[in-house]
Amino acid sequence: MAASTLIEDIRITPRISRNICKSVLDNGLIVLTESIPHLRSVSMGVWVGSGSRDEAAPINGISHFVEHMVFKGTTSRSARQIAREVDTIGGNLDAFTSKETVCFNIKVLDEHISPALDVLSDLVLHPTFTPEELDREKGVILEEIKMDEDNPDYLVNEIFTQNFWKGDSLGRPILGTKKTVSSFEQGMVFDFYREQFTPRNMVFSAAGNLDHESFVAEVEKKFGGLAPSASTPFPRREAPVAMPHITLKSKKSLEQVQLMLGMPAPAVNHPDRYGIYLLNAMLGGGMSSRLFQTVREERGLAYSIYSEMSPFRDTGALMISAGVAVDKTQETLALTMAELRRLKQETVGEAELLRAKDQLKSNIVLGLESSSSRMANLARQQMYYGRFFGVDEITREIEAVTPDDVQRLARELFRPEAMALTLLGNLGAMNVERADLAC
Repeated sequence: MAASTLIEDIRITPRISRNICKSVLDNGLIVLTESIPHLRSVSMGVWVGSGSRDEAAPINGISHFVEHMVFKGTTSRSARQIAREVDTIGGNLDAFTSKETVCFNIKVLDEHISPALDVLSDLVLHPTFTPEELDREKGVILEEIKMDEDNPDYLVNEIFTQNFWKGDSLGRPILGTKKTVSSFEQGMVFDFYREQFTPRNMVFSAAGNLDHESFVAEVEKKFGGLAPSASTPFPRREAPVAMPHITLKSKKSLEQVQLMLGMPAPAVNHPDRYGIYLLNAMLGGGMSSRLFQTVREERGLAYSIYSEMSPFRDTGALMISAGVAVDKTQETLALTMAELRRLKQETVGEAELLRAKDQLKSNIVLGLESSSSRMANLARQQMYYGRFFGVDEITREIEAVTPDDVQRLARELFRPEAMALTLLGNLGAMNVERADLAC
């Protein structure tokens, strides 16, 4: 096992420091910890650095399927035993799959680090993928797909995404499709698992009341025998090209029209990321945002309207979402375009920018108040940046953003020819032209 390396003692505020440490096992597995002695909890997670966008089209959804299947039994534990052992130590065991990652995590009291690590490592390293459980879980995920298709918020996002990154794996659903999920077999699942779960494609992060050296020693006992790999299993391709589109999808059972307007945005590690987050905050990131005030408060057209950033390792999107009555859809779209136009044509005021900066800084600090959030923060910073940013450093970057920066970014992002729009609902004879997206 390689010696542990202290990465940095990050000064968050004059009263708080982050004691972050990093070790690399001989097989290439990165182990990160943050010691927080005043907590009684420890959160730990195994992060796999690939997700649904790294799947070939015929096996779309297999990352999510593997995430489910590891809970169905290992070489030493049944699914029931896993559940009972976690409940016995009062732990919270969970997992999720995204476009670019799969994560298995558990949160326990600090006195239960060893048994929690034993269960978590067993799940990740020794799944059995029995044919009987595979068949049962196919049924579960097929029902999950149906459930999401009945959710208009989810459905409009999927329709938008599949057309926005048309033909690229980034546009495919994380859950897969009925056809792909139904095709999964034991050999196929094991092959994908062996390719994906390699030391150089994984990060083990933990935060809470723990000691780095002893924790790494326990992780090394569990993961040290995992065979090293020469490189990550999925080579990085060129960033996908976003496709401008206008998609109208009729669904007569819906009372509202679900609106999603989006445009290409930079990757997660772009130098302008803080300026874009501030632009997003002012546009639709909260109750004082322009879209919320104009569309909901002043006109009463929607209960919910907001904007959000979806950054990935090589590209991204800024998306605006709303649910409105059919006869208010055109007006809502026109008001939205007017706000985009205003951000391009008029420099934002210092007071509005200051409010957005305070909001963004608060969100960052409040997002680090639990061992779970810090554990996730460690892993994501390692996977996307290869280094750790303290709150002071992030604050300086946020404070450096000027009104001119915001206007420049608005002009770069809000280009009508690059925009995409999806409307889902009982649309009737509604029609939207490219001219309606002028800003």
